[in-house]
Amino acid sequence: MKLNEAYWSNRYKHNDTPWDAGAVTTPVKDFVDQLTNKELKILVPGVGTGHELEYIYNSGFKNVAGLDISEEPVVHFLDNNPHFPKEQLYVADFFEHDEKYDLIIEQTFFCALAPELRPLYAAKMNTLLKEGGILAGVLFSFPLTEQGPPFGGNSEEYRKLFSEHFSIQTLEPCYNSIEPRKNRELFIILKK
Repeated sequence: MKLNEAYWSNRYKHNDTPWDAGAVTTPVKDFVDQLTNKELKILVPGVGTGHELEYIYNSGFKNVAGLDISEEPVVHFLDNNPHFPKEQLYVADFFEHDEKYDLIIEQTFFCALAPELRPLYAAKMNTLLKEGGILAGVLFSFPLTEQGPPFGGNSEEYRKLFSEHFSIQTLEPCYNSIEPRKNRELFIILKK
């Protein structure tokens, strides 16, 4: 299975998105609600249905960008959010993106990548963040299999993976997961 642009476009064209929670998930919402600096430059990679991107923008963070490898979810997002600035949406490969951000929000992007790309993900996140920047969000906590996406993982694996590039501020079970994901999520706050 090649997790490329064609794969993701096909999933979105056929509404094959069982991971879609239907709204911004509680862990990300609660984190965003605590942010006070509305000038932060924020990236949401893997726009998908865009619930997190929409919530962040509508919360007053106007310097937020979304990125997805497939045009399908980006077009869908704009159809539902015509007020969102088109120039802040990128249809591109995450690994080729080269802007710098204060904050990157992780929500079901990491788990959608083939597991062999995880070291590259950690290194790329580091290069996309400004000095002192934060990678925050949710990672799944269930056994890693080859049957994803989503691909799972565990706290020990994540600590080893991210400690090379970040200071781990938080890596703990989510206390506020949505019901279908209870006891299967870890919240991360990683600082460059």
